[in-house]
Amino acid sequence: MATSTMSASTAFAQSAVTKLLIIGVNAATGIISARALAPAGRGELSAMILSYSFLASALTLGLPSALTYQLRKRPEEASDLLGAGILLCMLISSVSAIAGYFLLPFWIPQYSPTVLLYARVFLLNTPIALFFVVGRAAIESRGGFRVSNLSLIGPPLATLVGLVSLKLTGSLTPVSAAWCYVLPGLPVFFWMFVHIQRMFAPRLHAVQKSARLLSSYGIRSHGIDLCGTMSLYVDQALVVRLLTPDLMGIYVVALSLSRLLNAFHTSVVMVLFPRAVARPPLEIIAMTGRAVRITTALTAICGLGIVLAGPRLLVLLYGADYRGATSILRILVLEVVLTGATQVLSQAFMALGRPGVITTLQAIGLSLTIPLMLILIPRLGLTGAALALLISTCARLTFVLASFPLLLKLPVPDLLVRREDITKISQQLGRWLSVRRTAEATSEI
Repeated sequence: MATSTMSASTAFAQSAVTKLLIIGVNAATGIISARALAPAGRGELSAMILSYSFLASALTLGLPSALTYQLRKRPEEASDLLGAGILLCMLISSVSAIAGYFLLPFWIPQYSPTVLLYARVFLLNTPIALFFVVGRAAIESRGGFRVSNLSLIGPPLATLVGLVSLKLTGSLTPVSAAWCYVLPGLPVFFWMFVHIQRMFAPRLHAVQKSARLLSSYGIRSHGIDLCGTMSLYVDQALVVRLLTPDLMGIYVVALSLSRLLNAFHTSVVMVLFPRAVARPPLEIIAMTGRAVRITTALTAICGLGIVLAGPRLLVLLYGADYRGATSILRILVLEVVLTGATQVLSQAFMALGRPGVITTLQAIGLSLTIPLMLILIPRLGLTGAALALLISTCARLTFVLASFPLLLKLPVPDLLVRREDITKISQQLGRWLSVRRTAEATSEI
């Protein structure tokens, strides 16, 4: 089946399978690094690779959402839009990396000079990390979810191979492990660039006009990207600043285990926004409601399993040194469920061309996170960081729900799972499995 004509259910199924595979690979890499490096070494590894990941995600200026929206609305201008988008991507990421170079010594003063050195070196990966985000948005706007999914799974698989090789040769250290996370992105970067060149033929013929179109939407939607990034990284950024490396290592392990639940919501967000653009408002509300009901229910069920098995999982997978992560795991699991629901609900505002509304509302909720963490982390340690995240997420979800009737003048999507939701997802899953079986039978012939 051609990617351009891929149905929403097939796209979601492929994306969900990819996310689950990535979760498995990331879990394996996390287990290997956590057991081999101990909490202090795991904390140093996070300190080295956190900066470029945070900058690439936080300083997108809304380019991924802007490209998705404008490419769907103006397909005839795709080459100009993508050319301007890549140029803006490189400019933004370069400035971000330079700023990060000078700020890092003030942010992680308690870490060794070696950790600081490599944290600065790895900032060179910022443009590549941002290009992945922008490039996937462009490809997904054309229905290229298969290509996007391959670009997502490639680097983690290569990282896993590298970590296993280092472990078997007895040369796994925080620095060598960090290189395993950074280097695999290079071949995937070139592969994606070639694919984008063939799909869009980017050019710089109308840079100013295209940049204005992207910036106009992107700046208004940037708050949503920033809120999502901050919800993923601000806690780590403050924990790495305020606590010791061993506590950072314990926190990262608990966070990684709770983030296993992100697969359902991120897969839906990946498909929902491009599919919903330019549809009637009530149809967008219906699509959003169905998506948030199903994904939140699935996430909550899986989250309950993690909470119940959490203490044993931490010791079994990561080792007895990480037993202290049990207390914060329950809080982080609930936070992930609510964050995912907020992300899916936000896609309705994006598809309706109102990114500024959701940006403002999410910024208000997220503005609680930093002061809460500065207050709670010194008093409660890791538990304070988890509670600050949860309180902020609850505020953002409340603001988003209230905005449907107050600002959009539209009904709030129904959040309670219906019988027809279960029936529909069962039918779609059955159709997808039938298509797969038919394709496999055909290939065997």
